Amino acid sequence: MNSLWNRFKYSVQADLHTVLDKKESKNPIAMLNQYIREAEKQTDSIGKLLERQSKLKKELQKELAEAEKMADKRRSQLELAQTAGEEDLVAFAEEEIATYDTRAAVLSESVMETAYELISLERKFEEMKHKVTDMKVRQLQLMGKENVTRAHHRMDQVISPENADNKMASVGEMKKYIENLGGKIESEYETSSMERRLETLGKAEGADQVRQA
Repeated sequence: MNSLWNRFKYSVQADLHTVLDKKESKNPIAMLNQYIREAEKQTDSIGKLLERQSKLKKELQKELAEAEKMADKRRSQLELAQTAGEEDLVAFAEEEIATYDTRAAVLSESVMETAYELISLERKFEEMKHKVTDMKVRQLQLMGKENVTRAHHRMDQVISPENADNKMASVGEMKKYIENLGGKIESEYETSSMERRLETLGKAEGADQVRQA
């Protein structure tokens, strides 16, 4: 039964990876954007954990300073009790000094360990942020390539429409159309000009005949 279940589980996982691989190959920028968003979320979350670790280190340092302060205070009180010959106070002060010294030793070790771990975490955190920045740079590079590809495609539609999906006039065809249009306008202008000259001649001839009559 377990064998059958494992085969089913591995089959589903393999299918899922195949679907994700196909999706990634079709739209790598979208997948990269998703990776970056997730990485940025993780970065924010880890940054808060590091802040908490730094606060814990300060709390440990504060407890260490307090333990050392109390140990010193009890040492001073021990000298007074010894001078006064108060044996019970001497015994109490000695026990207190031992307790605070032990606590200070434990805290001192914890502070050193916490400081080492914090430095290690901060280095790794900086490395992680560099990785995220590298991914953003890669994202910009891919976006630039995509932009160039789109620009080439649209220019190809204009220059060689026969090879493009969206048919439209080529630059050569449009140039030929404009030249033909210009020739037509010049021809109509010349025709109009000739007509005006003929009309002018006709009017001049008519005026001469009137004067001669």
